[in-house]
Amino acid sequence: MTLVDGSAAPLGGVRGVPTWDMVAVTVRRLGPGERLDGGDGAIWALVLDGDARLETAAGAEALCAGDAFHVDARTTYRLVAPTRAEVAVGTLRAVPPMPSPLVARDFAGRNRGIVELVRMCPLDPRHGHPLFAASYGGLIQAAMVQAVEESARQRSDPRLTALVSALDAHPGRAWTVDSMARFAHLSRSSLSERFRRELGRSPAQVLREVRMRHARELLAGTDKPVERIALTVGYGSAAAFSRAFSADHGRSPQSWRSHPGSGRPPEADAVCGGGSVE
Repeated sequence: MTLVDGSAAPLGGVRGVPTWDMVAVTVRRLGPGERLDGGDGAIWALVLDGDARLETAAGAEALCAGDAFHVDARTTYRLVAPTRAEVAVGTLRAVPPMPSPLVARDFAGRNRGIVELVRMCPLDPRHGHPLFAASYGGLIQAAMVQAVEESARQRSDPRLTALVSALDAHPGRAWTVDSMARFAHLSRSSLSERFRRELGRSPAQVLREVRMRHARELLAGTDKPVERIALTVGYGSAAAFSRAFSADHGRSPQSWRSHPGSGRPPEADAVCGGGSVE
């Protein structure tokens, strides 16, 4: 999954690149546990209110109000609302090559005018002028490309890069926020502020995401018992690991191993970026 946190290479300018052919933009209200499943065609979506979870073959990503994402026609996705959420969904007919899935953190904060346009003037193909639709799609596309380029330029802290690499290399270590801060030679408050600014999540959330990714890989790719996987990814017991995994995925590790990647069932209660490290 490509996140707009500096991990993606800049896409370059939009000069000479065809603009998005936006067919429609509608606002969807989702109740707890409701989901949107990927159908035919590409989409752009913006979480207007509440939390959501984007699930693709590349993994799962917690989204909060203000985050936007794009998936192309080849990407199968599922968007799950753990609580009530309001999401603007734009249907795209033609899309120049872009990373997919592509997540833009705090898109709303960077583009307040576009958010107001989406809220006050959704795109209805039955009553809109073709020129208006073309301008609508081009505006959103340009904002997404700009978000990628700005975030790639801003991500320049080698201490965070080294810390995230260490978390990924040693997920089973007894990490705490204090030990992460010591590793990065920062105070707890400075570490948290930099994580929020550059990654859009807290240190505890990033650690949890790293551990869950390793857990999914071990469940799907090995026959190691759950108890051993729990220790490998940093949990003191199988019970603690199962609680954390179920909160993130809506299913137990054993159930996920039997049907990997099928995603959270609609009736499950999810937690956006849940969990903590003390």
